Amino acid sequence: MKNKSVVVSGAGPVGLAAALALARQGIEVCVLEAEADIPHDLRAGTFHPPTVEMLSALGVGDALLAQGIPVRQWQIRDRKTGVVAEFDLGVLADLTPYPFRLHCEQHKLSELLREALNGMPNVRILFSHRCTDYVEDANGVTVQFENSNGAGEMRAGYIIGADGSRSVVRKTMGVEFEGFTWPERFLVFATSYDLREQGFTGNAYIADPDEWSAIFTQPHDGPPGIWRVAFPIPPEVEDSEVLTDDFVQAKIQGILSPEREYPILYRSVYRVHQRVAKNFRVGRALLAGDAAHINNPLGGMGLNSGIHDAVNLASKLGDVLLNDASTDVLDLYDRQRRLTNVEYVQAITIRNKRLLEERDPTVREQRLNELRAIAANPAEARAYLINSSMIASVRRADEIQ
Repeated sequence: MKNKSVVVSGAGPVGLAAALALARQGIEVCVLEAEADIPHDLRAGTFHPPTVEMLSALGVGDALLAQGIPVRQWQIRDRKTGVVAEFDLGVLADLTPYPFRLHCEQHKLSELLREALNGMPNVRILFSHRCTDYVEDANGVTVQFENSNGAGEMRAGYIIGADGSRSVVRKTMGVEFEGFTWPERFLVFATSYDLREQGFTGNAYIADPDEWSAIFTQPHDGPPGIWRVAFPIPPEVEDSEVLTDDFVQAKIQGILSPEREYPILYRSVYRVHQRVAKNFRVGRALLAGDAAHINNPLGGMGLNSGIHDAVNLASKLGDVLLNDASTDVLDLYDRQRRLTNVEYVQAITIRNKRLLEERDPTVREQRLNELRAIAANPAEARAYLINSSMIASVRRADEIQ
């Protein structure tokens, strides 16, 4: 590959979105993926309005809309008393052509991006190729990789690390991953039982000091779809217990009805972090998505923020490679996306979690009353939705110079 080309480490949705945004400009791109095929990570599955707009501009929006479930209304609930506030994204119809959350598993987006990339002569996607290192010089980077035949290397102008929270690219850059890990883990499971029968909207958050939860629909194999539910798990409880039928049934029965059992399609346990890379750029290496920042899933902002990284970065890198723009614009990418992640994604997701788990009854009631008041006031509800839908974060990134 030539020095006007880019290597992307990671074939998740962020890496493939960055590759497509670069390739559509005519830039030669090679994607390296350690796995043998598209990774099927079941954690993320919500796309906010600005993200759908960006994906539509990349030519995959309509296909994603055809597979996903548009969710206009979402709720915040109290475990004991029920609905606290309900919001309708339809009030943002004058700001976006997609005034809803689009629910769809992230690997389906990855498949659509791969399909778009497969038809492009300036793109290679190499599965079972693990990026192991890179060496930078004045004219580009030499990227090392491993595959079934052993070790190899390739030459490019830049490398993008979209290789997840354990990013090899970030570690090679020598960049700190600042932040913390929450003490509790998350249990995530899916049921085919339709929670609408219990009055739930397609997305809902349930506040409780011990067993708060997050609920949202996913299309799965087609209509009517399934419901994914997340609960916090105390550090002292072993995974082997958490994943038993009795444990999972007790969790869902606690928010629905203890009088029946619910079909469980899958279950998993994972740790949750709040971390942001100290730098998103070091020389010819740049970070995007989980390699640059990770957060808890309450608000559905992690994957969305990663797609926003990819589109922002591809535009600026295109200017450098095609228009001889100053590499200062890559520092602007760092400022825009890092600061926006800290100010919005980290702040909002941490605040969401603390709202749901608040133990002080006085503070808890005060915060829930604040949400009731916001939902009841059209102007305040609109402002709240502009923020929670990530429209505000995209605007904020554009303001940073």
